[in-house]
Order: sequence, then C-alpha cells, then structure tokens
Amino acid sequence: MARPITAGVDGSPESRAAVHWAAREAALRGLPLRLAHAWLWQPLDVPIVQDREAQARSAESLLREAESEITRRYPELQVSAEVVPDTAVAALLDESERTSMLVLGSRGHGAIVGFIVGSYGQQVIASAASPVVAVRAPAAEDQDRGAIPEPREGDEVVVGQHGTPDDCDAVLGFAFETAAAHGVGVRAVRAWSLPTLYTYSPGSMRLADEAGGLEPFEKKALAEALKPWRERYPEVPVTEHVEIGSAGQVLLSATARALLLVVGRRARRSPIGTRIGSVAHAALHHAPCPVAVVPPG
Repeated sequence: MARPITAGVDGSPESRAAVHWAAREAALRGLPLRLAHAWLWQPLDVPIVQDREAQARSAESLLREAESEITRRYPELQVSAEVVPDTAVAALLDESERTSMLVLGSRGHGAIVGFIVGSYGQQVIASAASPVVAVRAPAAEDQDRGAIPEPREGDEVVVGQHGTPDDCDAVLGFAFETAAAHGVGVRAVRAWSLPTLYTYSPGSMRLADEAGGLEPFEKKALAEALKPWRERYPEVPVTEHVEIGSAGQVLLSATARALLLVVGRRARRSPIGTRIGSVAHAALHHAPCPVAVVPPG
C-alpha cells in the first residue's frame, strides 16, 4: 500500500495552509492524505478547572473540521484523520516513520509554537525518518479559506546539490519526483568557494586542474549528479545553476520562481541541542516558498 502524505493539524492559519498544500500534493501524486493532531491529557498544577472531556472533544472537533474542509475541496481524495495521544514531537516523529512526507505549518499554536526556530520543530526536522515540508501561512487575504498560491507559469522546484552523486541521491530524487508531479522544471543549484589555506594542497586540486579549473570542475560534478535523474525523468526540464558564494545565500537567491525549495539534512548533536545544518537553517528562516528538508537516503 502506498504511503500517505501526512499533515500536522493544530488549527492555526499556518496549519491550514500546510493541510491544503499536503492535500494538493497527495492529489497530484495519487496518494492518500492523513491528518494528525497530537493531543495528550497533561493536567496543569494550577488551581483552575480542567475538563479533560471538553479538551478531548475540542481536539476531535478541530481535526474533523480540517478533514471536512479537505474532503469538500478534494472529493476524490482518500483522507483519514486521527487524534494521536502523545506529545507533539513524539507524535510527529512516529508519523514520519510511515509516511512519504510530513507537512507542517512554519508557525503553530500550542506545543509546537516557533516551529521554524524553536526546539520542537528543530527536533522533528533533525530526526524525522521522512522528508519534512514546512509551509508558511498564506497571504492575509487568503487566510479565511486556508488557501496557498496556485502554481504560476515558469515556476520550478529548486534543489541544492553538494558533494558526490551518492551524497545527494535522496534530495535530487525528491525534487525530480515533485517537479514531475507538478509538470514544472528543476533548478539544481551548486555553490562553491575558493579552498582555504588549510584545505588547499596539490593533491586536492588535481581533479580541478584536470577539469580546467574550479568552476568547470563544479559544473562537471553537478552534471554527473543530475545525469541519472535526467534519464529517469526525461520530461522534466533542468536548469543547472553553479555559482561561487555561500551555499545558503546562493540557494536563496535562486528561489524567485520556486514552487518548492528542497535541501538535504545534515543533522548533528551539539551541547545546545540538535542542529540541522546551516543551509537548511537558512532555507527554513528565509525562503519565500515551502521548504522540504530531506533526510539522507
């Protein structure tokens, strides 16, 4: 059975946008849609009235409202919805184990406030087993209907590529699959910089010399990484974009017509918590479009 696309529901405008984005993506890909709302009874140690049954009904109502809205707009789409009895992070990570992608609003209420910069969202993105797509809130005039911008002519999927073909297989695969589903092209971006004093050596520069210089070497590396995906998706137009500069800045500068920005995840542990890598961090904070963070294949 095909894995669904899963959207986290929390009732916020950002969440509604994420649900609609996920529904449209599921319809385009011919996949089922799953809506999940995390709710766990956690009584507060304060002298106020706390009604567990009322909170449970509220959580169920919020989820059913989202489900009803989607089934009205996409009557042919297979939709399931569930209140997951767990904390937000645990529930979302569990969902990521059995979904093709996890779609979340870039801001949220309740347990995942500050999803983009906060610890909850960072934990999910850094540890999820599936790609995580962050969707920003719609424009103010569209918030009442939870709408997100429709694709425009010339839109493309922008993807960051680095390292060897094996390093970026999962990222490129996700980008090409998405572009094929939407009928748009892929802009593959590879940033490069001059080697530092500590990384320069005659041996390290030999391959660049053989390619005719650093920039031709980078262009060749990008072309080699893209070759199998061009062959697998011959209908998808590809633009190869090689530019000197910071990877985050180069990638963001290429998003003017981006339908989606796809980046890889380089999660690592640190004394102050899990970090997802500077490029993913920059994309999540500054990209004007939805951002997909793809774990290593």
